[in-house]
Amino acid sequence: MRYDLVLFDNDGVLVDSEPLSNTLLAAYLTELGHPTSYEDSLRDYMGAALHRVHDLVEERTGQRLPEDFDDVFHARVFAAFERELRPVAGVDAVLGKLAADGVPYCVASSGSHERIRVGHRAAGLDRWFEESRIFSSQDVGRGKPAPDLFLYAAERMGVPVERCAVVEDSPLGVRAAVAAGMDVYGFFTAMTPPERLAGATRLFGEMGELLDLLR
Repeated sequence: MRYDLVLFDNDGVLVDSEPLSNTLLAAYLTELGHPTSYEDSLRDYMGAALHRVHDLVEERTGQRLPEDFDDVFHARVFAAFERELRPVAGVDAVLGKLAADGVPYCVASSGSHERIRVGHRAAGLDRWFEESRIFSSQDVGRGKPAPDLFLYAAERMGVPVERCAVVEDSPLGVRAAVAAGMDVYGFFTAMTPPERLAGATRLFGEMGELLDLLR
């Protein structure tokens, strides 16, 4: 394999959480008096840490979200995860092959450590990710599209940026990987068509294609 480390985004790449979380986010913002459609949520917030939601709402309306916004939103998301969350089709086989071949990998997600762990347990992916392989925007000062999270994960894993491959499904994540100086493989879906992932090193639409691209 051409890379010494594969960094996976989490939501939409490992776990099929984007439809759930963006439906809930749009509904909650609308409930709070900030009308937001599902499509608005995907466009503005997909791949971002929650601080971006706070920042954009305040920038656009001059109003701050409630102090308990994050806690309430996470409670709703985690309940939905327990009921409905599934792994992205084909990702179990990809992780199994990387592990069998001894290729280092990790997750670098805008979500909190708790969100990552809850999602992995619900989707049955926790066996692939011990704590040393989990990196969150909580670990750095700025979330995506800043490169900080990817740079931090690579440093902690002991791999130079030019030997890293990032797997992302959001425009913000692609921008962050490019800014970090890493190759990035854009996973396009119905929620993120290929044109939204401009800047990716390569694009792919089925998880089963990824291993061949990394070789």
